[in-house]
Amino acid sequence: MSQSFEDFKLNRQILNAVADAGYTLPTPVQQKAIAPILSGQDIMGVAQTGTGKTAAFVLPILMKLKYAQGLDARALILAPTRELAMQIEENIKIFAKYTDLRTVVIFGGLGPKTQIEQIKKGVDIIVATPGRFLDLYLAGHISTQHIKFMVMDEADKMMDMGFIGSIHRILEVVPRKRQNLLFSATMSELVHKISGDFLKFPTIIEVAPQATTADTVSQVLYYVPNLKTKLNLLQHLLKNDEAFYRLIIFCRTKTVADNIYKFLERRYGAEQVRVIHANKGQNTRINSINAFKEGNVRILVATDVAARGLDVVNVSHVINFDVPVVIEDYVHRIGRTGRALLSGDAITFATEAEKYYVRKIEKLIRQFIPVAEIPEGVFIDETLYDERQAIAKEIDLQKRKENPEFQGAFHEKKAKNSKGSPEVRKAGSPKGGKSLDHQGKKFGGRKKSIKFDKPGRNKK
Repeated sequence: MSQSFEDFKLNRQILNAVADAGYTLPTPVQQKAIAPILSGQDIMGVAQTGTGKTAAFVLPILMKLKYAQGLDARALILAPTRELAMQIEENIKIFAKYTDLRTVVIFGGLGPKTQIEQIKKGVDIIVATPGRFLDLYLAGHISTQHIKFMVMDEADKMMDMGFIGSIHRILEVVPRKRQNLLFSATMSELVHKISGDFLKFPTIIEVAPQATTADTVSQVLYYVPNLKTKLNLLQHLLKNDEAFYRLIIFCRTKTVADNIYKFLERRYGAEQVRVIHANKGQNTRINSINAFKEGNVRILVATDVAARGLDVVNVSHVINFDVPVVIEDYVHRIGRTGRALLSGDAITFATEAEKYYVRKIEKLIRQFIPVAEIPEGVFIDETLYDERQAIAKEIDLQKRKENPEFQGAFHEKKAKNSKGSPEVRKAGSPKGGKSLDHQGKKFGGRKKSIKFDKPGRNKK
């Protein structure tokens, strides 16, 4: 294993840039990936987020491209979200600072005019989200004939987001003779499928069992009855501003994210809190992330759109206000803390309806998340009727997933109250009198007794 970046066959320009960035020792994924990539092998890398995998593929690609050449891209790096694409581009700029290599990042959410102009000036590396790349290719703005390297980063997230069709279309338009690199934190069935289409006899690199969480992240779980109690617990935890000095709060939906942002803004002021999700404009999202990175903002509220590609060192806590439904996102969320070998804390709030996903997450990461008691001083609110109904409905849906024959709590209750049920026989009258069941008329009420007491029926 290489003990320093000097041990790799990297040129002096790249080594100087690595040193300027403050990197001294390669991480395990960099130790395992850089040499095989430099030797031209296809790679399938299973690496949890925050392990330095971006540098693991960027450094050897920069080394093999060496200098600017022609107008058309020679390397294509695909990422599932604009945030991750921007993060990769930022890494490339750091490591390519002493070279003349040109990088363009392209993604949706902004008009394509500026991106097209940058491509026309000449480009060596394109970092792109699949949809925008295809749009510009089909419009004739991108030539793929000189692509020698193709990277698919966070492949599992791309599959979750439904990009498999776009990926197959891109594979049809890039040269067959190329080097392929695929990185993923988890290996789902779809990732295996795309890797079969994408990679040729790959070298498999696994720096930790797939879907494991970083050792530097301490995890804890609070079971709470409802949304209001979640807010009360959040407020209680944030009183300790020395410990919770920079945190990300993850929510399942844009609505919940906006509501938490408003809740925190009222208590801590707009200068301490930002919110990012898919409905926020691109510039707003970039500004919010930069303010958070620079330490000007204490709290970032986000949906899973920011779970990947958000590389901020020294995040003290990640709070899962909602348990993610796409269970692999748990690994990526909590990977926002404990980065660059620093320690961090991941806290999860779960209602009765979210226990189902907690169990699945624990199975995925192959460990139990320690459960903590709700601290004294946190007011436990009563669960309102509408929320009780929503939780019951969600639990029914979960039971149907596990058992397709399950008909729901209402049907269970109805079966329990049916005529053949021992409970009903015990509660009702033996001679057709009214049952104690709420459907008494059906199970031996007045209508039934009239039918059997017609006058004259028993006359001789």
